[in-house]
Amino acid sequence: MPLSKYAPQAATHRRTQSAILEGAKHLIATVGLAKMSMIEIADISEVSRATLYNHYRDKESVLAALCDLELRRLVAIAKDASHPTDALEALSIAVSGDAALAHMRTNDPAPLAQAMAATSNPMWIQFNESLALVLGSQVLADLAIRWLVGQGIQPLTPDDSRLQAEFLFSRANI
Repeated sequence: MPLSKYAPQAATHRRTQSAILEGAKHLIATVGLAKMSMIEIADISEVSRATLYNHYRDKESVLAALCDLELRRLVAIAKDASHPTDALEALSIAVSGDAALAHMRTNDPAPLAQAMAATSNPMWIQFNESLALVLGSQVLADLAIRWLVGQGIQPLTPDDSRLQAEFLFSRANI
């Protein structure tokens, strides 16, 4: 089957989006959400401002895409685990060790709290549904979401991540 003549354009589009989102996450981790601008996102991503605006209309749309990407990344982490306890531990370590979340806890606590509390947002709902499939239990997914949200605000050590993952799994009545 021959490749579409648009395949190279699609690959370039994905690489550009990836660079933009990686740049935005880096900026959140270093200068913070409040101080981050579209100009800085374009500069750190090494794309022109016109290219940035062709992909995203404003900073909020960049952040929404970044949140979606991060939630999909977390689902992929959970899928790679061999057991629900291992999945919970890996998710905990990923959330607790995230540099962008760490910077936001100190410098942008209000937007972080708002994002963590927006569990009725379609992205959170999709994340919950995906976790339920991966973990094999809606109850465990519901508990895991609340547990992970808490770690966005108050991170755990890797050792505590394991202990709490085991406890959470044992209490989910699976």
